[in-house]
Amino acid sequence: MDLNAFYDSEFDEHKAVIDASRDVLMEPFSHLIGVCADAVRGGNKLVLFGNGGSAGDCQHIATELAVRYITDRAPIAAIALTTDSSMLTAIANDWSFDELFARQIEALCTKGDVAIAISTSGKSENIIRGLTQAKKMGVVPVGFSGKGGGRMVGLCDPLLLVPSDITARIQEMHITLGHMLCGALEQELGLI
Repeated sequence: MDLNAFYDSEFDEHKAVIDASRDVLMEPFSHLIGVCADAVRGGNKLVLFGNGGSAGDCQHIATELAVRYITDRAPIAAIALTTDSSMLTAIANDWSFDELFARQIEALCTKGDVAIAISTSGKSENIIRGLTQAKKMGVVPVGFSGKGGGRMVGLCDPLLLVPSDITARIQEMHITLGHMLCGALEQELGLI
């Protein structure tokens, strides 16, 4: 293995995805900030959900919103639907893993909330059912995806679609966009 070549290649690939994302995501990112700010101003909350590494991103972003990102400030109502092990295992056991997020959205969300789905492929059935349930209830379905967006295309508004087919690069952009969401919301809501 040529470690130097690998090292440089990873950075080059990462930079290419950053540059491509910067070129195409400003409009959906702006829309995302507007949707989330309107929800918070209206007394609603943001709920985030995803599988695997995306579940970790949901927890990370929800924590930055509810606790703090840049400075100490009033909390932003946000929760990750990936953290309650009793709820997750009961839904998976009693219904199916496909219902994991739809059931929680039905139980915990109200009209005007924002459901933020994070999925590198946009193909996971539990993500699609969660977004469908959100839409049915008047919860705003938004998403972060990659690989063309899969079944999230047309279901999320906005959909921040990272222009890459490489899972690691998509995940890197998702956490970057998540951090940008936190920082922009703090400013938009006048919290810093």
